[in-house]
Amino acid sequence: MGSEVVRYNYRLRPGATAERALIEEWHRCRFLWNGAVHRSETGAKPTFAKLSTQLTATRARSWWLREGSQVAQQQMLRIYARALDAAFTVRGRGRRRFTARKKTLPSLGYTRRGFRIRDGRRVLPKGVSIPVVWSRALPSEPSSVRITRDSLGHWYVPFVVTREAEPIPVAEESSGIGIDWGVARTATATDERFDLPHRGYRRRCAAELARSQRRMARRRRGKGHPPSKGYRRARRTAARVQKKAARQNRHDGRIWARTVVEAHHLIAVEDFIPGFLAKSTMARKAADAAVATVKRESVERGRRAGRRVVMVRPVYTSMTCSGCFARAKQRLGLDERIFRCWACGHTACRDRNAAGVVLVVAERGHIGVDDVSQVDHLPSGGDAVVVRAGNLLLFRRERR
Repeated sequence: MGSEVVRYNYRLRPGATAERALIEEWHRCRFLWNGAVHRSETGAKPTFAKLSTQLTATRARSWWLREGSQVAQQQMLRIYARALDAAFTVRGRGRRRFTARKKTLPSLGYTRRGFRIRDGRRVLPKGVSIPVVWSRALPSEPSSVRITRDSLGHWYVPFVVTREAEPIPVAEESSGIGIDWGVARTATATDERFDLPHRGYRRRCAAELARSQRRMARRRRGKGHPPSKGYRRARRTAARVQKKAARQNRHDGRIWARTVVEAHHLIAVEDFIPGFLAKSTMARKAADAAVATVKRESVERGRRAGRRVVMVRPVYTSMTCSGCFARAKQRLGLDERIFRCWACGHTACRDRNAAGVVLVVAERGHIGVDDVSQVDHLPSGGDAVVVRAGNLLLFRRERR
């Protein structure tokens, strides 16, 4: 049994002095981040080595930066350099933007030489000591930590530690599952026993959230005036309701992902990006489904367990038959929930058929255009030709 690197998350309870020190440290790191973004937008190439050299020179001139931790400031620049590299190498990543003081939650990173644990308290540079709620023991010495604050004002500290990997049941080599994401049903699998229904946690708490938001609207002061205590209480109540729904979705996603990973060796996941749904009429229901959260949990847990996780582009998956791979001549509307193949007569649920296509593409992704003999199912009659659309290998019957 090998070891794995994981994060152990704990709650922090800083006092007024410690919280003020954390906020001030965050403002210094945010200043450095915005400076690096400005250099990138002006045409410079801010690598981590250049940013570290500039940080040393800036700290020599500014007493305000010298009051903070150099470790946290270097970690912020290192994170920016990695994010800038990912903008050119990772699909879907964009350039980093300026962090606003009122819209960005604090986040501070420290390496092992930037903190220590003494008497159950986390001691930061400059003598800042914060008590930690030790819900469980650390399996090893942490290599790095990151202090974060959520929308409720709660502080957390995830420790990066090494532990023994949990025993995972051995799955058969031939076992595989295809997963198609949706809104009416969050996850539709090739085997209906592993479907993840839409729970609708945010819909259940919509009335309570609406009351809090109306209370916020009534107690909102004019522009230029600080928020009142009543407004802050209403805003905290609304954030608590939304946080509870998000935690419930994340909990269900973890349990479902664990069940799927333990039973299958191959996990074919539709590489669905639900961001565009935020601009559609299904924005509220799509946010309630939390597709991105469940997808991230299933992919991370599958890779940690050593399973074969394949990301399949969703192009033409809803228009292709999972039995014969014949593609529909016209796009299916969202109101058409039953897929009917015009070539072989196969009829199935639209989402389950798409999950089957995702699984077949993941299993036979190595098949080339000339490897038609390796495919078992071809349309009967007519001439079978191979059509490649994206990463899908489609078989279409040409009618004479």
